[in-house]
Amino acid sequence: MLFDVLFVGVAVVALWFGAEQFVTGASRLARWLGVPGVVVGLTVVAFGTSAPEFAVTIDAALAGQSDISVANVVGSNVLNLGFILGGVALARALTTSLVFVRRDALLMVGSTALLLALVLDGRLAAVEGAALFGCLVAYLAWLARNASDDGVAAAPEAAGPLDALRLLGGLALVVGGGHLLVAAAVDIARTVGISEWAIGITVVAAGTSLPEFVTSLAAARRGRTGLSAGNIVGSCIFNVLGVLGLAAVVRPLTVAPVGVEGTAWLLGVTVLVTVLFYTETVLSRLEGGLLVALNAANWALSLT
Repeated sequence: MLFDVLFVGVAVVALWFGAEQFVTGASRLARWLGVPGVVVGLTVVAFGTSAPEFAVTIDAALAGQSDISVANVVGSNVLNLGFILGGVALARALTTSLVFVRRDALLMVGSTALLLALVLDGRLAAVEGAALFGCLVAYLAWLARNASDDGVAAAPEAAGPLDALRLLGGLALVVGGGHLLVAAAVDIARTVGISEWAIGITVVAAGTSLPEFVTSLAAARRGRTGLSAGNIVGSCIFNVLGVLGLAAVVRPLTVAPVGVEGTAWLLGVTVLVTVLFYTETVLSRLEGGLLVALNAANWALSLT
């Protein structure tokens, strides 16, 4: 048990550091190749912050642990919108735009509603996963075509072997950390006597959400509250459509009743967040406190 807890800590550090190195290396290489900054942000950074969820979810799916696969994505999104988004708003009110609410926040609600509709029968088939992933590809393509770099082309960066090493080494750390986290989490769940769903929605979700937490907190501290909110909402969209969609393509997932209930809870949270953002396009400190309290209540109920 003690070693499993230690392994969880090591895995979390590997996931966080690996994702950071992956984003840094990939971003510099992409800019060196002349890829526009907006495309880098929509693809490399989006994948980088969701890389831990991707590694853990795919690894759990291949191991036949569907509960951890679904719980990791659902739990990460609830945690992103509750503890992380709410916690950042507690420290500093988050300001967004109507374009963000009507486009990205509504897509977050729509993708979660689609996921709930697909898992109501207790499974997520390969074709359904492919449909989810296809929606993500269409969304990114539309954004890349319609987004603007404000007329300023990103200056090429001098990339070198170190950046390629960061890319490959970071990816290896994320994959290895994801495998270690799943194995340790399953052992802890069996030892303590709680379900894989409960451990997935709490410990595993918290560990894989570290990149979103670090990115959002850093952006808020620098006064870039719109980036902070956008990172979290974008990550939630990527997790549902990309991570869970691809996991189902790799191996169809069985979704237990608790997973369906958890997805329904997530849908409720996404609707609430969108409504709160829509009111004056500001997420106040009071509203942030409400989101943190709801996430704490969800954790307490999951562990009982």
